Amino acid sequence: LDILRNFEVPLPTLPVQRRIAGILSAYDDLIESSQRRIRILEAMARALYREWFIHFRFPGHEGHPLVASPLGEIPKGWAVKKLGDVADVNRAQINTRTAPEELHYIDISSVSPGQIDSITTYAFADAPGRARRIVQHGDVLWSCVRPNRRSHAQVMHPEAHTIASTGLAVLTATQVPFPFLYFATTTDDFVGYLTNNATGAAYPAVTAATFEKADLLIPPAPLLKLFSDATIPMAEQVHTLQRQIQNLHRTRDLLLPRLL
Repeated sequence: LDILRNFEVPLPTLPVQRRIAGILSAYDDLIESSQRRIRILEAMARALYREWFIHFRFPGHEGHPLVASPLGEIPKGWAVKKLGDVADVNRAQINTRTAPEELHYIDISSVSPGQIDSITTYAFADAPGRARRIVQHGDVLWSCVRPNRRSHAQVMHPEAHTIASTGLAVLTATQVPFPFLYFATTTDDFVGYLTNNATGAAYPAVTAATFEKADLLIPPAPLLKLFSDATIPMAEQVHTLQRQIQNLHRTRDLLLPRLL
């Protein structure tokens, strides 16, 4: 503590301090504004999913009959399908013989609820051994370990040779729009299903088969298209805002040592 107390730092005048703080605060305000817009967009899309596909208040629902299903009463014409019937799980894995010289790696620790926090670039020779799962636009990433933590995210416009850890399940929509797959696999019920089917005491984990066997309620194609048309622009806007936030953080970090 004595060393810390006696550590000398250059102290600019108060007006200069305020000017520096004002410049940095402007970046912080822009970042917070973008983050707030992202939260609103995500809440809107999730509310639309909940309204249409959980509460069944979709366009034209009035007088729509309900029928029995393994998931309870559902609108007539809807179907209960396994996730493996509408999406691929871990579709593609990197081939070491034709691997790129450089890759962009998403680790389990880089995925927090609803977003990818960081992507690390490696030369292939230096990349972690778990860097194997090929990722493409629209994929859903789900941590296989401790699913109750809700470490999941949707991938939007990844760079070429973006690779995820084998500790992540990569869900690729094949028969439904990718926003529908994302919201269907991030509901409380789906998280509960994964948590209840995880094995292992110290590190409860699920496998690809756990995802493939999950029941999903699938509405008719016209309603899926309506949902897709409404939510894909939201997802694109969220992606744009996230890129802006990354650029603002990068610029702020470059400015900080120069200002001080």
